[in-house]
Amino acid sequence: MKKTIGLAMIVLMASAPTFAAGDAAAGQAKSAICASCHGADGIAVIPGYPNLKGQNAQYIESSLKAYKNKERNGGNSAIMQPMAAMLNDADMANLAAYYSAMK
Repeated sequence: MKKTIGLAMIVLMASAPTFAAGDAAAGQAKSAICASCHGADGIAVIPGYPNLKGQNAQYIESSLKAYKNKERNGGNSAIMQPMAAMLNDADMANLAAYYSAMK
């Protein structure tokens, strides 16, 4: 019994990073500006722009934070830095939750 409980705890802890901490509904409400480049369905409408549909939430959130803090400077940073600058931490988590939940 102890082994089963221990194994269950390990599985839960290992899967915890896959759960988005944000509110997907709030992220959807905030995503309108993202849709102009990344598509209303999370599939980019401009060649060379990344698809956000089904993307890892932690990746989306850390990327947005890096753009906001001007730590990410290549590629589309001239577009993404001002976009991310308008977002607070909750907005970023919500957007990450929304796009990562898309299947």
